[in-house]
Amino acid sequence: MGHVEVSRVTYVLPDGRPLLDDVSFRVGEGVKAALVGPNGAGKTTLLRLIAGELSPAQGTVVSSGGLGVLRQFVPGDRTVGQLLLSVAPARIRAATRALAAAEAALGEDEASQLAYAQAITDYTDAGGYDIEVVWDACTTAALGLPYDEVRDRRAATLSGGEQKRLMLEALLRGPDEVLLLDEPDNYLDVPGKQWLEERLRATAKTVLLVSHDRQLLANAADRIVTVESRNVWVHGGGFASYAQARRDRTARLDELRRHWDAEHARLKELVRTLRQRAAGNDAVASAYQAARTRLARFEEAGPPQAPPREQNVRMRLRGGRTGKRAVTCQALELPGLVEPFDLEVWYGERVAVLGSNGSGKSRFLQLLAGLPEPDVPHRGAARLGARVVPGHFVQTHERPDLRGRTPAEIIMTGHACTLNDAMRALARYELAPAGRRPFETLSGGQQARLQILLLELSGCTLLLLDEPTDNLDLASAQALQDGLEGYAGTVLAVTHDRWFAADFDRFLVFGAGGRVTESPVPLWHG
Repeated sequence: MGHVEVSRVTYVLPDGRPLLDDVSFRVGEGVKAALVGPNGAGKTTLLRLIAGELSPAQGTVVSSGGLGVLRQFVPGDRTVGQLLLSVAPARIRAATRALAAAEAALGEDEASQLAYAQAITDYTDAGGYDIEVVWDACTTAALGLPYDEVRDRRAATLSGGEQKRLMLEALLRGPDEVLLLDEPDNYLDVPGKQWLEERLRATAKTVLLVSHDRQLLANAADRIVTVESRNVWVHGGGFASYAQARRDRTARLDELRRHWDAEHARLKELVRTLRQRAAGNDAVASAYQAARTRLARFEEAGPPQAPPREQNVRMRLRGGRTGKRAVTCQALELPGLVEPFDLEVWYGERVAVLGSNGSGKSRFLQLLAGLPEPDVPHRGAARLGARVVPGHFVQTHERPDLRGRTPAEIIMTGHACTLNDAMRALARYELAPAGRRPFETLSGGQQARLQILLLELSGCTLLLLDEPTDNLDLASAQALQDGLEGYAGTVLAVTHDRWFAADFDRFLVFGAGGRVTESPVPLWHG
């Protein structure tokens, strides 16, 4: 069984800014720990420090049992075999590279043949052929095909969910006893998330994962490690009691700081008083010096840890009054994806669009966002009501119109406002520090918050949200839910976020065989 121990780790960014300061925690054998915190707090950096991809300025990281790592973003242009190899143990990756090099150099000379034979032996000793048996089970479970049939298939031909499922299968079935999983649930539909939760609960491996899915955290994590204010703290219970534990901790830190401030003020006043008295009384001089020493030691020890700064993302989604029928679909069909269906969405309704990956949900939103001149192939009719102005949140954050431009510039040019006005708007979304950075350099969470801010400023009366909470941290996801409560307009949201979906009042299910149905409750296996 494996474990991870981080001891007094400090990490400084290349520009000199401290990101993590004196961080210590332990994830014991078999523990399933979740790493949470605001976007940009250092969660991914901490995983990379544990994985050995980065070196701390101070402190140590110790682990046992081998580390299996799933990175936040799936590798790009690779084959299925290369995708599986990317999450294999280091010894197997090295033996595979050596075998490929020996095979490429193989000729008729004895030296190259001996080198090739030795590479095969090394590959066998490293467990290469054994892990191919594991990979066969992985591809069969995730894709329904044996490894030999798909090893050379381009991974890009798989959906994001299929790629994530395949890599998770390999890690969960593999030999590494400690798994570091960065956003393992991204791109998974709800059945995929439920599968992941079950496997995490069942595995004997030690797991440290980063996720923003509140339901997954509640179902799979038995310990919560929070990264905030450049440090970490650990809640030994699950996610259900986490919010209260965080409030209690903040209250304790507030109380400790008040006591420290009061004692600091008392000691300074004592020193001031004794200094005045000592000026005319030598007998008080020793008491004055003792008080000064006591104050110096008190200040040298420093104040207790400050309470974390609470995130204050304020989304002011306003909307506006429209006609009674916001969306009307008549015999609407997306060829190859969705069979004809009828739909009426009324002003003010909150409709969650559910279904598996690839079922046509995003295409449906794209169609509505593109009216009155849609570029999504379809048959039948889809109409927006009077005074309905759509605003579209794009799941993948692929916004060519925003690339190369800073948030401040985007807001100033798009809404004819001053730099000060733009920065004030960005501050409400806690984006002011990133206001002068190009869009493509922002984190996924920052890009998501900027997209929502642009929807707010646009005055749209129909929100078309495609997986809006995927990259939002816990506080930002809650801020979005709070903002939607006060929104005077209509909302259609594609989501696999069970926590988020609970706030909606209608559920449109894109099911098997292209059928679209309604359900009074969230239905994740349509």
